[in-house]
Formats: sequence, C-alpha cells, structure tokens
Amino acid sequence: MKLTTPPPAGYVQVELEGEDVLHVLHPKAITAFQGAPRSREDRFMDLGGVLRKKRWIRSRLQGPSRFLMGLPAGYTLEAIDIPEDSQLLFDFRHVAMFTDGMTYKAKIVKWKTAWITRELVRIQFTGPGMLGVLSAGDLATIQLHPEQPLFVDKNALIAYPEQAEIRLSVYGNTIASQHMNVQWELKGRGPVLLQTGSRDTGLEDKLTNDGWLKRLLREVLPFGSVYIK
Repeated sequence: MKLTTPPPAGYVQVELEGEDVLHVLHPKAITAFQGAPRSREDRFMDLGGVLRKKRWIRSRLQGPSRFLMGLPAGYTLEAIDIPEDSQLLFDFRHVAMFTDGMTYKAKIVKWKTAWITRELVRIQFTGPGMLGVLSAGDLATIQLHPEQPLFVDKNALIAYPEQAEIRLSVYGNTIASQHMNVQWELKGRGPVLLQTGSRDTGLEDKLTNDGWLKRLLREVLPFGSVYIK
C-alpha cells in the first residue's frame, strides 16, 4: 500500500497493488476510485464499531486500484506500522483505515486511568499491518521515560502504551498551572502518538492580526470585508 498527501493538504491518495486489501472506516470520504468495480465491497460494521465510530458501514478495497480520500480542514492522515506485539491503545475516532489481516479488540483500561481520562475503553490493534491515523495537524511520536514524566494536553493524545502510568496534572509555576489546559502526565516505556494542531485560538488571531473588533467591524460595516484587512 502506498499513501501520499499531495500539496495542498486536504486529501490523500492511496494506491493498492496486487492483492493488497484495505478496510476504510469512513467510506463517504472516498471521493474518487479507479479500479475494477468489484474491488470495493461495503460491509456492516460490528456493534462495537458502530457505537464508537457512529457509523454503520465500512469499505473493503482491493488492489490493484487507487482512490482519493478527502480530509476535514486542518487534518492529516498518516500511515503507521503496527507490529504483532503492539501495546498501543488508540482513540478509535482517529482511526481511518487499516490493512487486511490486522485484528483489533476493545480494552477496558485500568479504573484509575478511566477515572482520570473519562474513557473506559480504548482500542488495541494487532499487526503486522498498517494503520491510517487522522490527526489535527501533523502526527508526532514521543518516547516515554520510566522516570521523567511527559505532560500532554488532554486534547492531543491519540494513542499510548497499555502499561503507561497516567495521572491528571499540570506543571510549571503557579501562573503556568493556572492558565494551561489540563494535562495528562505519562510515565513508562514505548511511543505516544500526538496530534499537533494548535488549539490556541488567540495564537491564530495574533498571527492573522484578526482581533474581535476587526471581525465585528467586517460584519457590521457596509463592505467591511473589503476595506478592513
């Protein structure tokens, strides 16, 4: 399987060779398909998939073929290799596709972790295979350390190792801890997958020099969108 994201971002192109088989969990995002019509077979998802993805149908695509998949604004899709002994627990909402032969199962997280994260279940994939992961902005990987904590914005964490130690926390001095988003403090071994898209709307306003007053004037004044930059 070959996955490319041509500039500008906004879609990915996936090419399946020979007997490659791919399961796509968001069939309506497929905007174009080139291959034998019988190479696409839509199926009903299992009940667990329906409840977690809020979708009834998934597509099974077979090579040789290629297709385009549209992405939400500001999102990227990256293919990551999943080994046979992977211990990563995924937020299923971020999984867009996976190669045939992989299996997945719901894992009930430790009660202490569930109380902190408000998530009772995460999904563990078993390879070998390839997983297509959706993220706001780019997808980053950071290795955990058993002693040195990693602090992660609670909205950024996509996957973490099953045996990771997790606490709810903030860090820094008093001012920092009072003005940051809630953080997950993680220790352990193995990779953590993060989405890197900024959630700081104030940063975007400053970069575009687009404060609330300008936005209001654009809406209220005649031809405001033309004269007010």
